[in-house]
Amino acid sequence: MERLQKILAQAGVASRRKCEELIQAGSVEVNGVVVTELGTKADPDQDIITVKGRPIKTEKKIYLMMNKPKGVITSASDPEGRKIVSDYLKGVKERVYPVGRLDYDTEGLLLLTNDGEFANLLTHPKHHVPKTYVATVKGVPHGTELDKLKKGIVLEDGITAPAEVEYKDVDPDGKESVIQITIYEGRNRQVRRMFEAISHPVIRLKRIAFGDLLLQNLKRGLTRPLTKDEINRLIQLAKSDNTKKKRTGRGS
Repeated sequence: MERLQKILAQAGVASRRKCEELIQAGSVEVNGVVVTELGTKADPDQDIITVKGRPIKTEKKIYLMMNKPKGVITSASDPEGRKIVSDYLKGVKERVYPVGRLDYDTEGLLLLTNDGEFANLLTHPKHHVPKTYVATVKGVPHGTELDKLKKGIVLEDGITAPAEVEYKDVDPDGKESVIQITIYEGRNRQVRRMFEAISHPVIRLKRIAFGDLLLQNLKRGLTRPLTKDEINRLIQLAKSDNTKKKRTGRGS
């Protein structure tokens, strides 16, 4: 169930404020009954909603996982003419948008949807949904340096929440190493800034998990729909209290 003005706005009837005016003017009916009270809730999948006698068209909810390539922008357009994620969604008729962001130089798991409530649930700071990355960094950080990331490290916008960090591989000549890191926040370029703070800049960065959803073998540039079980698990994770222990601070 959602607020009627929100349903109308999502269906493209008008802006949220204009939809509120339509409701107050008596132009909206739900199952044949005129509704004038703001905040009235309805189910767009079950109820017949009309505006001035015409039924609204509601979009089918879409939930996608994408393996975003490096060098792709997670926005609707780019003034510099660079590739954007929608360039890879040729078979998707509905308009979808990213759940959070991956910066231009970061690749890996990106969620896309047209469900604003779902997107907000997963990205709202109070929910602290974990996101896991594999970072190739310059040099080999000492254990004491990684401990700083595990406990929380001071950045220009405050101390980070504790992260989970582990070595995955080390180059024999010590020029670079591969480290897996799980964070519980969503600050801009956070993982890169965390490693810069311990003087081991990121060379390559890939997100491999969002909550318990894994990228696995999805090929670069391709998308696949989430299953109902995956959607429900993400929702339950965001609503659960299992990350409260990480909330001592405020993803890529």
